[in-house]
Amino acid sequence: MKRKIRFLFIVQGEGRGHLTQAISLADILRRHGHEVVETLVGKSHSRELPPFFHEKMNTSIRIYDAPSFIFGKDRKHIDLLKTLLHNANPQKLKTYAKSIELIYRRIKELAPDIVVNFYEILPGFTQLRFRIDVPFVHIGHQYMLRHPDYTIGRGDHLMLLRLHALLCSIGATKILALSFYPMKSYPRERVVVAPPLLRNEVLDLNPSAGDYILGYMLNQGYENEIRAWHKKHPEVRLHFFWDKQDVPAVWEVDETLTLHTIDDESFLKYMAGCRGYITTAGFESVCEALYLDKPVMMIPAHIEQEINAADAVSIHGGIVGKKFDLSILLACMEEKRTFQASAFQEWIRSAEKVFVEQLTSVLTG
Repeated sequence: MKRKIRFLFIVQGEGRGHLTQAISLADILRRHGHEVVETLVGKSHSRELPPFFHEKMNTSIRIYDAPSFIFGKDRKHIDLLKTLLHNANPQKLKTYAKSIELIYRRIKELAPDIVVNFYEILPGFTQLRFRIDVPFVHIGHQYMLRHPDYTIGRGDHLMLLRLHALLCSIGATKILALSFYPMKSYPRERVVVAPPLLRNEVLDLNPSAGDYILGYMLNQGYENEIRAWHKKHPEVRLHFFWDKQDVPAVWEVDETLTLHTIDDESFLKYMAGCRGYITTAGFESVCEALYLDKPVMMIPAHIEQEINAADAVSIHGGIVGKKFDLSILLACMEEKRTFQASAFQEWIRSAEKVFVEQLTSVLTG
């Protein structure tokens, strides 16, 4: 009889991508008779955990304080110095120490067979402090930086990002590096290249070419750019999703511009029917758009997103811009696409088999 494996998930709660990956993997594991006993989410006070995560995760969820990015005055790009100063002040360090103790305590009390970490940094420090005798599997696109054949991840300017990926995976038994395309594994660093984790809700969509552009802006600083472009092009229908609080869930600014607070089900519906998609280059939503064969324009807000964008461009999956100038996306949509959607879709659909094999082999060898 196949053994039931008990998993504890730890998830970075900044943004949507890691959250949807956790939902997807939990569903896969349950289909194969395994259990997710609890989900720990590390996030800052400035971010709200989206309601869809509570609804879809189907586990108890505990939230703890974790390091976060601080954006500059433009509210669009990360201010590295402010981020370092914010997270390294003594009061914050005390808070993070309590979070590390919480992670350790939950692992000891729940006694999972495997801990799965979706790119949260404090589990690495928990391992460093307590040397926990439980296998840790780390999941994220950022771990491609640890693969020697990943050419996009080279260069001295990525030193801090590579260090961050290293700290997130301290004590790793295995690292599952999510990738836009297949690559061989790198056993020396315990890195296995794996497909993106898209949920069944995405895989089951029937895409169509609607009459609107869809956008996703996690950082509210881009609102002025979008409004300025819309003022010049009011004939183009736009639907944008954002994480702004204290605004209507659906805000019809005028007849052709609608702003939506983050709602996963609604977002996927609009993704399926859009003409094209513009985003700040989060890995997950770019993968969703490519799976649905949508033209994509990416506006990276920080170095991680610059890598995501360069990766997508390398497979002809989109274009990169410096601001939300939708005229560039509209022009791109008139050109013939060279993106190989069928190959990408096949890679995505292999995820369930890959993840079940890789996670169960942690215990079976």
